[in-house]
Amino acid sequence: MIQIEFTEEEIKALHYEHLHNPHPRVRQRCAVVYLKTLGFSHQEIGRITRLSQPTIRSYLEMYREGGLEKLKELNFSAPTSELGEHREMLKAEFEANPPCTINEAIERIEKLTGLRRSPTQVREFLKSLGMKRLKVGHIPAKADPEQQAEFLEKELQPRLEEAQQGTRHVFFVDAAHFVLQPFLGFLWCFTRVFIQAPSGRQRLNVLAALHATTHQLVTVVNEGYINAETVATLLRQLASAFGNLPITIVLDNARYQHCRMIMQLAAELGIELLFLPPYSPNLNLIERLWRFVKKECLYSKYYADFDCFKKAILECLSETQNKHKAKLASLLTLHFQTFQSETL
Repeated sequence: MIQIEFTEEEIKALHYEHLHNPHPRVRQRCAVVYLKTLGFSHQEIGRITRLSQPTIRSYLEMYREGGLEKLKELNFSAPTSELGEHREMLKAEFEANPPCTINEAIERIEKLTGLRRSPTQVREFLKSLGMKRLKVGHIPAKADPEQQAEFLEKELQPRLEEAQQGTRHVFFVDAAHFVLQPFLGFLWCFTRVFIQAPSGRQRLNVLAALHATTHQLVTVVNEGYINAETVATLLRQLASAFGNLPITIVLDNARYQHCRMIMQLAAELGIELLFLPPYSPNLNLIERLWRFVKKECLYSKYYADFDCFKKAILECLSETQNKHKAKLASLLTLHFQTFQSETL
């Protein structure tokens, strides 16, 4: 029988640690020693904790040797991977030339290190490096990352801050042209699904203004063309509904939005036109809404005629403030991707 004398302070500390220590092994050790302070025999401690007698004796010896601090020591040995010896070299290699598939990564690792590992092991190793399987993106060839960053910092963000403070209305404006045609997506299915391709080239044009903070949507819809008159109609709607505060609309450099007629009308209505840098759809919040509409009501869906097609799109747009509000709240955040630090 191992004999240990305990002070009142030691008993209090053991009681606290066996209940509150974050590591389960330390709590187990402290529970054994705490039961010892209460006068339980080793056999009784074994029945309560369901531990073997050698384990109980080892914990008590640990406490006698080094007290509570010894019980808190965790010296577990973890298996090491041979790939770990080549970690920095492989990380540099894959940063410079990312592999397309796990099989490609397996071959390249073997070629560089002489070590061949299973797909599961290589997948876990790549994750440990911080790698993820991400779809390759594209940047417009004529986009200017520095110009975009400067516009975001000096032009767009100050106005968005005013909008968040309730002293300005900021709208993102763009036109979408929905053509009645197949929108193919992915489905979980047993066999490949085919949808019918409608004939003709009927299209629905939607010029819309998306409020930066409330996500209210103001639209002008037609089945012909978007032109300066269409933009003028939208500006008048915005001035009529939101004239209580200064209005800024963020828009691209489409010719019908940049013409003299629109510039003069905006000045008359007291609307500021904030034109995006060329080739900067990533800075126009409403582009995310168009992608959402296509995903929500067009991809992998068949519409028998143009009326059904039109109805589906307009219903989706009309439900941005109710049915789709929660989804759009997380999508339409005021965080914009720039391309200054992207891998090319």
